[in-house]
Amino acid sequence: MKIERVKANNHKRAFEVTLSKGNFPIPYSELDPVPSKNDPVVTVYADEDFGREAFTYLLKSGSEGSVHVDAVLEYNEDPAYMRDLLLYRLTVAAQECMKASPLSQREITRRARTSPAQVQRLLDVNNRSKSVDKLVVLLGAMDCEVEVTVRPTRPRSTGCGPKLSA
Repeated sequence: MKIERVKANNHKRAFEVTLSKGNFPIPYSELDPVPSKNDPVVTVYADEDFGREAFTYLLKSGSEGSVHVDAVLEYNEDPAYMRDLLLYRLTVAAQECMKASPLSQREITRRARTSPAQVQRLLDVNNRSKSVDKLVVLLGAMDCEVEVTVRPTRPRSTGCGPKLSA
């Protein structure tokens, strides 16, 4: 995802990043180096060296920092990004389980009631069209337990549900 525009908002002490799906703030406190009153932001721009998928900022002291769009989306808990992150983590776990499993790939495929080609698609980290439930089925076929934990991500978050196990 490309950054269309980025600007420093010293009043809010945050960068405001504009993407095709909207505006996303990221506070200075989440960055390294951290801009401050004594070391303010001099320049900020969508960085062409990163293909406009990151922005770079320069502080008065000469310190420089870059922030990838993924960090902005993760901070703002963008639902589509969080889904992709969950799929990525489950896929990596499935790859590790596949390597460690004493079962043959044929037996895992049979247990998952799918085809070898589908197993390969599920193990492909670049495939974003797969579903969480298919990955859970595959992990179960490899005798791996999947546990889902729901908890607040920040102190201000409340009302999260109980721990669910599968």
